[in-house]
Amino acid sequence: MNFTQWLQQLRFDSILDTVIVVLAALVCITFHETAHGLVAYWLGDDTAKRMGRLSLNPLRHVDLVGLVLMALVRFGWAKPVPIDMRRFRNPKAGMALTALAGPVANVLLAFLAMFLRALMILLGLSGTLGGFKAYVVMFFEYTAILSAGLAVFNLFPIPPLDGSKVLFALLPDSAYGKLMRYERYGMLLLVVLLLLNILDLPLLFLRNGLIDVLNAVLVPIIRLLTKLLL
Repeated sequence: MNFTQWLQQLRFDSILDTVIVVLAALVCITFHETAHGLVAYWLGDDTAKRMGRLSLNPLRHVDLVGLVLMALVRFGWAKPVPIDMRRFRNPKAGMALTALAGPVANVLLAFLAMFLRALMILLGLSGTLGGFKAYVVMFFEYTAILSAGLAVFNLFPIPPLDGSKVLFALLPDSAYGKLMRYERYGMLLLVVLLLLNILDLPLLFLRNGLIDVLNAVLVPIIRLLTKLLL
């Protein structure tokens, strides 16, 4: 088979679809991790800034395995932003707020992506959903889905996910210290749960529920814009 025949057999629509998913995943991961570092910086910890993690450059945040899972199963993770909770005035509260920053950023990003998608369609910028404009709409769709998935996934109380840090912050200091020692084993548990598909149904339920809530907020906004613009 020559090079031309090889090119002709490729399904470029599937390849481009994968590229768009990966790009959307990179945006979601970057916003998530940058939000962690930014809130930590606001609360007095400049570790992330000193290590170059207060950046919108996705290459500074990507974990290859987490990115692949984001692209394949719509849930994943990035390299954790380094946090030194000793620099917070209130270490446990600071850690909880820093942990929550990532999922909150993803909820906001999901809503923004849904809004931009709806706005493109409202203004007719998507055309007949063909060509470049259709791929932009697709990018916003994937960004909303992946960002919502990343938000709910990270709120599970399994170390090292953000939900575990919020939960641990509500515990007494003695219990907090003990549980944090076992954080490194949480990733192994998490991978096992994902491989066994145990988390699939609750994650899908929560992600779709979050998208429904965001859509309920979005609909009246789009209706108002429709009356104003059309």
